[in-house]
Amino acid sequence: MAEQPKNKVEPLRAVKGMNDILPPTSAHWEWLEDKLRSLMRRYGYLNARTPIVEPTALFVRGLGEVTDIVEKEMYSFEDSMNGDRLTLRPENTAGMVRAVNEHALLHDGGKRLFYIGPMFRHERPQKGRYRQFHQAGAEALGYAGPDVDAELILMCRALWRELGLVEGRDVTLELNSLGQPDERNAHRAALIAHFEAHAELLDEDARRRLHSNPLRILDSKNPAMQPVIEAAPKLMDYLGAESRAHLDGLCAILDAAGLAYRVNPRLVRGMDYYNLTVFEWVTTRLGAQGTVCGGGRYDPLIAQLGGKPAPAVGWALGMERLLLLLEEAGVLPPPPPPRVYAVIPSAAALPQAFVALEALRAAGVAALMHPGQGSMKSQFKRADASGAQWALIFGDEELARGEVALKALRALPDGSQLPQRSLALAEVAAWASHLLHDNPAF
Repeated sequence: MAEQPKNKVEPLRAVKGMNDILPPTSAHWEWLEDKLRSLMRRYGYLNARTPIVEPTALFVRGLGEVTDIVEKEMYSFEDSMNGDRLTLRPENTAGMVRAVNEHALLHDGGKRLFYIGPMFRHERPQKGRYRQFHQAGAEALGYAGPDVDAELILMCRALWRELGLVEGRDVTLELNSLGQPDERNAHRAALIAHFEAHAELLDEDARRRLHSNPLRILDSKNPAMQPVIEAAPKLMDYLGAESRAHLDGLCAILDAAGLAYRVNPRLVRGMDYYNLTVFEWVTTRLGAQGTVCGGGRYDPLIAQLGGKPAPAVGWALGMERLLLLLEEAGVLPPPPPPRVYAVIPSAAALPQAFVALEALRAAGVAALMHPGQGSMKSQFKRADASGAQWALIFGDEELARGEVALKALRALPDGSQLPQRSLALAEVAAWASHLLHDNPAF
């Protein structure tokens, strides 16, 4: 009787819409995260890390029950140990405010904080929009004036410039003011009356939101509804003197900084907690996924989540979407190559080679070694393919003299090539220091 095949073990796959980030793509993520952290340090924003799981009530109370996120997109579940209702965070502003309240961070004044991390929304995955996605955000809590709004917007501009994006070509800024609650209530009543008078033109989603969240109807992308949306009352016409002064103060700073923007009266935010300034950085390079970064002022939220009333403003950007934009704009850098590649002809050379390589790495130089032994030809082929600038050749004759051969794998910027030479093993660390200061001819 023929031997029966063993049961085949089916490989497991990642959850749909929750993607692995692997080399070489992960190098782009690290590069972007490094840029973000450096930017935050320069603006005085400190890192805060909150749990990815929060009480479901945090988002219901913070975002509003009648929002797409709460109604359709949250990953919520019951804790099997104690029955608590928990949710994978769909955004991080509410969690940041919860942490600020819980730890009384504002007791001695305002705080500038930032975060980078994964968020989760249960929606149909598409390019640049996934069920697990990543956001970076900046939050300034305890500051009321338009100056901090401007600081956050200008911080974004500084980021675009550092990443190689061009304002007006790759990204543009849109602004609006949502005013204060009493102004929005008056506008809300006018909106409801307007849309009720044209109920036959509304789609199912707009009719459902008509009395619960009519402001969101203005954000509809349904082409058939655009005429009735364009004719709707504008919130700007309902703003009081203080709200207008806040917007004017912001615009004055942006004008002085030479930052072009468009006041878009139809710009709204998907969460209920926003007031006064709202803004988006948008692009035409990504089709329908046009928003790269969005934010605004959310003064009511701290008290809404149980804290002492305090103003706040912030922004968040989608990392996946920003990386797509950087790729489309052609400004993503290649993964950084090692500076040095070790060619090791024989196993006998390994101990001295490891000592030299550790000295390089301790000095801050990225150094790779050829794994295992191979022919000199194959090792040099790998060294060249690695992109390294230098090969250190640990040949038997050189090691017997206490030296290592140093070969330039790339021409200098002027096109000249440094000749191969010998370097004393005891001088490897000193050579590394010169290498880091771009003086490789040492």
